[in-house]
Amino acid sequence: MERYNDYSFLLDRTARRVKQYAQYQFNCQQFGITVDQWAILKGLKQYADLSQKELAEYCGKDQPTLTRIVDLLVSKKLVERQANPTDRRSFVVHLTPAGEQKIDALSDSINKIRMEAWKKLNEDDFEHLKRILDTIYTNLNIG
Repeated sequence: MERYNDYSFLLDRTARRVKQYAQYQFNCQQFGITVDQWAILKGLKQYADLSQKELAEYCGKDQPTLTRIVDLLVSKKLVERQANPTDRRSFVVHLTPAGEQKIDALSDSINKIRMEAWKKLNEDDFEHLKRILDTIYTNLNIG
């Protein structure tokens, strides 16, 4: 049991380090957004026009946190909220042209930042890591 606690600690520590390193690079390179804001932009690029609830689920954020991030992205004119045509009580969030441009401008730089974590791993390492992380994720299905 103790060994599993050690692994959980390593997993948490590594996830924090990856995010801290990325945010440090975002700041140094003056991207003008945070790692969390980038995740929202990329989610909207991949799955256009999501409701805030869907976007929160996709990005793994709770509703209040997502709302704050979307508010900031709206103020930066990178996303817009529109009334949801199928549910008047909710909004659909979509990228603005400036949001699309931001993604295009930063994608290569952010991919280089992300690759820093993987640089000493080979294909077998990637396959094992993917299998392990997918198993952990599946073990913790919430609904």
